[in-house]
Amino acid sequence: MSYSANVFKVMIASPSDVNIERGIVREVLADWNAINSEKYKAVLMPVGWETHSSPAMGGTPQSIINETVLRDCDLLVGIFWTRVGTATEEYASGTVEEIERHINAGRPTMLYFSSAPVRPDSVDPEQYGQLTTFKEGCKSRGLFESYADIQDFRSKLSRHIQLKLNNDPYFSLSDSITIQSFATPVVVLSPEAQELLKAAATSDGHIMRLESLDGTRIQAGARRFGEMRNSRSAAVWGGAVDELVNAGFVQDAGYKREVFKVTREGYEYYDSYLKDKS
Repeated sequence: MSYSANVFKVMIASPSDVNIERGIVREVLADWNAINSEKYKAVLMPVGWETHSSPAMGGTPQSIINETVLRDCDLLVGIFWTRVGTATEEYASGTVEEIERHINAGRPTMLYFSSAPVRPDSVDPEQYGQLTTFKEGCKSRGLFESYADIQDFRSKLSRHIQLKLNNDPYFSLSDSITIQSFATPVVVLSPEAQELLKAAATSDGHIMRLESLDGTRIQAGARRFGEMRNSRSAAVWGGAVDELVNAGFVQDAGYKREVFKVTREGYEYYDSYLKDKS
């Protein structure tokens, strides 16, 4: 059945070296919507220049993005790693300009800086220097968050989105309803953790995480997850296993943290939130 909802536009602002994180923002917002939207009559809509802009003339590319995309956004999520981005007429980059204009409009802004390792020869010293200057300037203007890897970013963003919607005056003073705190918080799992739990819950209830010289192999039922000899993939899927453990949805069933079994809470979560999810 249809229902009316307040739509909050969430601008995703970042240079080109954090495309994976941009996708994660969209996934986190989709997860929030799937669990909370109908109950709280609110929808979080991810917005970015690549999805919400169209060809236009009569101004610089950034000014057109500012006017047609950024202007109506309610929340901005800014993400950086090693680059600050391409300079505009007024700012160090288009991303920085979007952030500054959003802040000047009095709207909530959340900034994230990756501390993930990077090959030194892949870093542009000028870009990194400008990014460092921008980051230093942010220290006296508010709070920002660092994250160690993709899973850390997903976990922190999921928690911060909840806090922002519950506590920031912007959302309670707008024309929307006030989004109340949960009496019993609902765990928001990453897509990888959801896939692992679904595969385990619909098979023999076990997840295996085996280490070898070829890398990490993670398996649930007949399905294997991740790519061998791919450290990033191992970190993502290994993090998904740890996420399920921390949520209490699986528990260690071996002696070397190689075999895990789904708990009662894990099966209940699957039945409530994942069973009918395509």
